[in-house]
Formats: sequence, C-alpha cells, structure tokens
Amino acid sequence: MLKRRVVVTGMGMVTPLGTGVEKSWNSLIQGKSGVGRITKFDSTGFDTQIAAEVKDFAPENFIDKKEARRMDIFIQYAMAAAIMAMEDAQLKITPENAERVGVVVGAGLGGLSTIESFHKVLLEKGPGRISPFFIPMLIVNEAPGQISMRWKRGRGGFPLFSSPCSS
Repeated sequence: MLKRRVVVTGMGMVTPLGTGVEKSWNSLIQGKSGVGRITKFDSTGFDTQIAAEVKDFAPENFIDKKEARRMDIFIQYAMAAAIMAMEDAQLKITPENAERVGVVVGAGLGGLSTIESFHKVLLEKGPGRISPFFIPMLIVNEAPGQISMRWKRGRGGFPLFSSPCSS
C-alpha cells in the first residue's frame, strides 16, 4: 500500500475564542472560555441559555459583500479560515502543483440559519420570494467547493475536487 504524506502548511481559525490563529491561541493559553450567554437569538424559554458562539467574525474582512450574502455563515467561516491558512502558508498554486492540492472541510451539517430564514420567507411571503441561491447557500459541499473555486479562478489553482468530511 502506498503511503501518502499530508503537509499542513498554514492555519486559519474562526472559533468562539476569536477569529484568527493568534487570537484563538492567546485566548486558549490564557484559559479563556468561548462559552457565554446566547446572543444570536432570543433564548428565553429554552432550558439552555449558553453556547459557544463566534462573536468577533466580520465576513466583509474576508469575502466580497455580494458573495457573502449568497453563503450561509458556516461557509463564510470556512472561507475565512481557508483564506487565513493560505496567507499563513504563502502557498502559491501553480500548474505544477495544482494536481497535488485539494480541499477537505470537516462538517456534519450546515445551513441551518439559511433554512430557518427561508422557511420564514416561505410562510410570510410565499414560494416566489425564495432565492434561487437557497440550496447553494446551505449544502455542506459548498464550503470546500467555494474554497476550491476561490483559488481556481484565473490562477491555475486547486483542481475542482472538494469533499466534506463528516465529523
């Protein structure tokens, strides 16, 4: 059996401890917790009032505003982490190495906030108001797919291979 090596050349993080490797790492070694009161929705009446939310994320720091509107937050997190990792790695995709580079994103489920918001639109305004981007905004394969496409465009980048890795 042929053993293949995998090399981690760069890192990027979007976590409840902070956006960016340095911020997340510093919070971790200082013993900070990313868990706190739920702020992303009204949790009144829920048994659980705490969660590990990402609080300092600004998608416009990583993704064009128009593109970001077409992505669920989990895809935005994946894109931001990939962008940070590529910058950290200073990896240049060339025709010579493109076939040796791929994308794997660990995700079990994504798009819940998009499903919830479009369900509300459906109930309040009807099916004609559902965006044609509804499905591409939420399918789990879109995270590695968007990452692949970002570096593919005009740069001889990643082959259009992408795979979600169930966690």
